[in-house]
Amino acid sequence: MFIWLFKLGGWKITHYLPEHIKKCVIIAAPHTGNWDFMYGMGAIKAMKLKMRFTIKKEWIKFPFKTLMYRLGALPIDRTQNADGTKKGTVEAIAELFEKHNEILLLITPEGTRSKVEKWKTGFYYVALKAKVPLALGFMDYAKHECGIDKIIYPTGDFYRDMKEIMDFYSTKTGKNPQNFSIDTSISV
Repeated sequence: MFIWLFKLGGWKITHYLPEHIKKCVIIAAPHTGNWDFMYGMGAIKAMKLKMRFTIKKEWIKFPFKTLMYRLGALPIDRTQNADGTKKGTVEAIAELFEKHNEILLLITPEGTRSKVEKWKTGFYYVALKAKVPLALGFMDYAKHECGIDKIIYPTGDFYRDMKEIMDFYSTKTGKNPQNFSIDTSISV
């Protein structure tokens, strides 16, 4: 169904994830409308990627368990560390990369379909901590093109790396362009 909608919508994939990359954080942007999910799933199926996403472990139970796993859910466990401190979300997600030989983790850093001028930055810190690249996934509604275009290996220089990411996304158009903004706290 998703591939059918993707093709019917006139979309084309212009860039693919390099085959040698088996672990990465894939940024999905712009994310401005509900149709992003439908077309995005079509693109993922067309590219034959086994995309994963994180979800609180509490959601992996009846009646959602089977559906969540089929969609690619990876439950995150933020229970206590050995020293009694609670795990942070970044730490819990980074640990998933240690547990899996292959993991393509999809994250929407805008966090909502509404306009935000400051992106959530956990995706960056997860990739840095897990020592995996960031793959810049996109959907450009103006051109009806999508794909995974650029690979960035986080250097730890947050502002330099984020500027490169914001430069890339500044040329992309969401379904509802008025709802998309690059992170304005980063100088572009």
